[in-house]
Amino acid sequence: MKQQQNFLPMRFDFLKEFLDLIFPRNCPQCGRSLFDFEPCLCTICQGSLPVANFHLRPFDNELTDKIRGLMQVNRAMAFLRFSKKGKSQKLLHQLKYRNKPEIGEEMGRLYGLTLANSGFSSEWDVIVPVPLHPMKQKRRGYNQSEKFAEGLSKPLETTVSNLLERKKFTETQTKKSRLQRLENVDEVFELRQGENITGLRILLVDDVVTTGATLSACANVLLANGAKHVDLVTIAAGGQ
Repeated sequence: MKQQQNFLPMRFDFLKEFLDLIFPRNCPQCGRSLFDFEPCLCTICQGSLPVANFHLRPFDNELTDKIRGLMQVNRAMAFLRFSKKGKSQKLLHQLKYRNKPEIGEEMGRLYGLTLANSGFSSEWDVIVPVPLHPMKQKRRGYNQSEKFAEGLSKPLETTVSNLLERKKFTETQTKKSRLQRLENVDEVFELRQGENITGLRILLVDDVVTTGATLSACANVLLANGAKHVDLVTIAAGGQ
């Protein structure tokens, strides 16, 4: 019996080494081979991420200024600063278009640890990802914002719930102006039928915020249906 118990870990190690040989795990940022203790990004790339630190001033920062007037502002935070052709853009592109859902989970885990260590562990009743249209999610295979939410949920010990649904298919926001983005998401989102969110403290999450149009549209639906307050968190935040 003892010999069999010792044999199982050896067989598992052999299988893992074989899979790593056939399907090598590489850092999506720099391409280096990952060690076993590195779930997604290598340690060097983790240390060089363009961290935003908006959580240090969650009620008064660039993001709260951006969305003021679009919704009832509470706290707004982002893990990274977005810049064209920068490290955050490369990660987001792979997350959304290169079938790398693990990047979203890892970004959530890393920022969730930061938020938990900064005293945010008991601040929210539920984490709500911005929904994709069912057609787009089927094509992509997953919702990148939901993956980010799942990563956040573990260190924050908060459940993820898809309380919102996207009822209209909208064109991409990438090349639209601020006004066009606002018009593009007008009346796009709604609360899922049968959900009761009265009095809930909600953390609404998305992959990136530029003008704040999408997040504000979602937050306003949640607030209109009785949420106590809605805080915003994204993987990255950039200019218009």
